[in-house]
Amino acid sequence: MSVMKIASFAAGSWVAPGANARPIASAITGLKIAEAGGAEIDMQAMLDFGRNIGGPNLRKMGFHDRAKMLKALAAHLGANKQALYDLSFDTGATQSDHMIDIDGGVGTMFVFASKGRREMPDGDIYIDGEIEQLSRNGTFLGMHIATPLQGVAVHINAFNFPVWGMLEKLAPTLLAGVPAIVKPATASCYVTEAAVRIILESGLLPEGALQLISGGTGDLLDRLGSQDVVSFTGSAATASLLRSNPNILKNSVRFVAEQDSLNASILGPDVTPDSAEFGLFIKEIHREMTTKAGQKCTAIRRIIAPDAQVENVISALSEKLDKTVIGDPRDKATRMGALVSAAQKRDVLEKAAMIGSECRRVYGDPDQLDLSGDVSADAFVAPMLFCCDAPDSATIVHETEAFGPVSTIMGYRDIPHAIALANKGDGSLVASVITASGDVAREMALGAGAFHGRLYFNNATSMKESTGHGSPLPHMVHGGPGRAGGGEEMGGVRGVLHYMQRTAIQGSPDILTAIGKRWVPGSTEVKAPAHPFTRKFGELSIGETLHTAPRTVTLEDIETFANFTGDTFYAHMDDAAAKRNPFFPGRVAHGYLLLSFAAGMFVEPNEGPVLANTGLDNLRFMKPVEAGDAINVRLTVKAKTRRTQEYGEVRWHVTLTNQDAELVAEYELLTMNAY
Repeated sequence: MSVMKIASFAAGSWVAPGANARPIASAITGLKIAEAGGAEIDMQAMLDFGRNIGGPNLRKMGFHDRAKMLKALAAHLGANKQALYDLSFDTGATQSDHMIDIDGGVGTMFVFASKGRREMPDGDIYIDGEIEQLSRNGTFLGMHIATPLQGVAVHINAFNFPVWGMLEKLAPTLLAGVPAIVKPATASCYVTEAAVRIILESGLLPEGALQLISGGTGDLLDRLGSQDVVSFTGSAATASLLRSNPNILKNSVRFVAEQDSLNASILGPDVTPDSAEFGLFIKEIHREMTTKAGQKCTAIRRIIAPDAQVENVISALSEKLDKTVIGDPRDKATRMGALVSAAQKRDVLEKAAMIGSECRRVYGDPDQLDLSGDVSADAFVAPMLFCCDAPDSATIVHETEAFGPVSTIMGYRDIPHAIALANKGDGSLVASVITASGDVAREMALGAGAFHGRLYFNNATSMKESTGHGSPLPHMVHGGPGRAGGGEEMGGVRGVLHYMQRTAIQGSPDILTAIGKRWVPGSTEVKAPAHPFTRKFGELSIGETLHTAPRTVTLEDIETFANFTGDTFYAHMDDAAAKRNPFFPGRVAHGYLLLSFAAGMFVEPNEGPVLANTGLDNLRFMKPVEAGDAINVRLTVKAKTRRTQEYGEVRWHVTLTNQDAELVAEYELLTMNAY
């Protein structure tokens, strides 16, 4: 069998492994299948290539262009995933494991592509939050913006998810407009290299946007600066070593870490063995122990159950583990494959022995393993379940992670005790709580939230659609405090902002409008050459404004609206009752009557480029309107977002004022306009 030569992609060229390349063995057979590393790579050239070519190329594109690029990349990877499946079996992963890693990574890219189009502007500056009024008359304002860092993102990934681990970091990085240098773990880098080749050969990425190191990073970290980012996934020991690099400390290089995590799953006190929730609890634990052979940063390491349910959990889980087929991951009948390497097996057994020094093993024997298929046992290990009878005084089980199919059950007296045990892990990526009680969930959230990056609640209501304890989703933050590394990844746009600089901007309304390409109240208005609703998306200018003629609101209007809609609230119909209300001088017009009148005052009724009214945001009523008051409407183009080649979204700033120029109501109207 030929040995794969796993190359690096540095400064625009593929670099073959060197004479001192590290051998990589198949987790299935134990035979050498690849080698990587050992080559002389110019790390400064890689950084220069990313900073001087990749970064500028990405920053020429806006958020929406980069989002469309991500969507195309995800589709291309999805169309070529079979090649990645075929390679991934040698990591010990089953076909269902591939679905998590490869399909999950592709799905993550699709989500970031969608969020980039829907939640970020069609431009190159992201506005973070609302305008801050810094002066009495509104001539001096503030806002926060985010712009792409002008360095390189260095992604150091773990062995267990060679595709998802890369893509979940790469998607927000590229969307931010920052080039990446990807460094996968050597044990499974052959899968990552194949994915990188597929990406680069697609031609969808601009030059310099993506580079790959297969092997060691050399002096790369010593060359990073304040505009660079390191995003790391792996052990706490390695994270500590990298984080303490003198150059990283000197230059305050951003360092995002996701590391060891002793995640917990808690069985609520309301759950009984005959309930759907109990079966769900067992199913979740079994899945997390056996998926990827327990090699997941989010796997359940500590099982926390009411004292009275501990033996029931052990019995039910043992029965399910008995039925788990372990062996050749290429066999469709196999439920659990191998660890990634023989070295990883030795580490897992060493850590399991440490846990066994203070806990009793109640299931599994490392010396007894029944394997299916013609495989080498070098990297396979039996699932092991321990029971900790004294969890309050135990230390190892709350400090040591066996990164494999190993978990420990412990009992609790009451909810505060369960929370205390979960928190003894000193920070985790996720804790799950299986309960049907909202009160239990709230108490857990208040007590355990500060120690866990994610709290996953599940019960019979949500179990059919839930994604699972161990599934980080691109919509939600992935990370955790303390032992888990103190970092965050993904979380939608939050993850994109990790690769951008937030800057406070202060200035006049016109200056803020010019920077953000978003009209700020107080800015100069642009007189519309024609009614704005007669102008196409591409013809409208930011700040283009229409002022309407006034309309007087009559008592008859108020009563007609009340009778027509059925809204006969006393403030609109009973003058004496309205006067007793501290907010009203007497009978007042309905707020929605004012909105209806406003629409009638600014709408152009004829067929034109306005295709649809899609909603309104930030509606506020500031001052009541009485019969006899006159209202005026100002309609201003606040922002424009291209959606397709045929149409775009226009955000209009709408204000209603009375005859004394006092602000009555304010909101933002959304329309879809033909391009």
